[in-house]
Amino acid sequence: MIYFFLFVAALTAFSLSAFCGGGAGLLLIPILGYSLPLSQVPAAVTLGTATSSFSRIWIFFNVIRWDIAKLFLPTAMLGVILGAKMLSYLQPMYLELCISLFLISNLLWLFRKQETKHTASASLTVPPWQIRLVGLLAGFISGLTGAVGVLFNRFYFRCGLDNDEIIATRAANEVLLHLIKLYLYASLGLFHLKTIEIGLLVALAAVLSSGLMKFVLPRVSRGLFMRAGYTAMVLSGVLMLNRAVVDIKLANDPDLIVTIKAEELSARLTWNTLVYLAELRYDEGLEIENAVPLSSLSVDRQRYVQSLQGGAEKVGIEKVYALKGISYEAYFFDHHNRLISKIKFD
Repeated sequence: MIYFFLFVAALTAFSLSAFCGGGAGLLLIPILGYSLPLSQVPAAVTLGTATSSFSRIWIFFNVIRWDIAKLFLPTAMLGVILGAKMLSYLQPMYLELCISLFLISNLLWLFRKQETKHTASASLTVPPWQIRLVGLLAGFISGLTGAVGVLFNRFYFRCGLDNDEIIATRAANEVLLHLIKLYLYASLGLFHLKTIEIGLLVALAAVLSSGLMKFVLPRVSRGLFMRAGYTAMVLSGVLMLNRAVVDIKLANDPDLIVTIKAEELSARLTWNTLVYLAELRYDEGLEIENAVPLSSLSVDRQRYVQSLQGGAEKVGIEKVYALKGISYEAYFFDHHNRLISKIKFD
């Protein structure tokens, strides 16, 4: 049943992608995230988007803008290698959070009057270095998340491409990146049996949706095409933001407690294993405190704290940031974890 739901979702996403100028991958990321570990989602998405790009090139080969592709591809290939390699070091959920906010920011473009015509030579007004930079960014983000989709639609609109040209040129720009990503994901061990099964399911949906474009795109005006593209960007951003927030919450278990007292206002944030405390003392000003281990202090400070420990069972150290400078606070607890004393030192 879950595979049927994923197939319907993928078919819907790629059909919307045909009408909106992209976005299937970004729409599928949060959906596939419920069936696969987050690190394997890019591999499954790429299987589908690679198949989609091949089918779109076959259908719209005659309208590919090779003058843009030849500038875009070299830096994009470098970017996708860097992005895939960074999967081992970066948390994709934080990148998804940033991308989602950017996508949602396109909401304002929905209320602007859209162009109804395009200029065939408009690409000449876009400097080559900008095309190369967009290629690098597109490749890097695609390598990390497995999809770029409508993220750079605004760039293609600026180049003055019509509906068919956007679909065809994007496919030409992305198909080689998808092949590189598939190789890199395989070398990183991100392909498992379930990943391949879901990826092939997405690929089948992509092929079926590509056949629809041949009949849909000629009947869509440029203004409607652009508005639909921005709508897809905002929708993708909302879905991605929801998934990123959920993943960040599960990974870090954040907790915020705000306390109001007569002499101060304090906020305590727990983030994963880290604890941050902000205190606004009405007579001293704002202070930011961060729990640190005793071993992080200089040798002289460690000796000073140990000399005052006495019979305390446990010592807690906080580093205090204030306008007047950095200081430290030491808390001494008994074996019942009750506070015995507190000292402040520079």
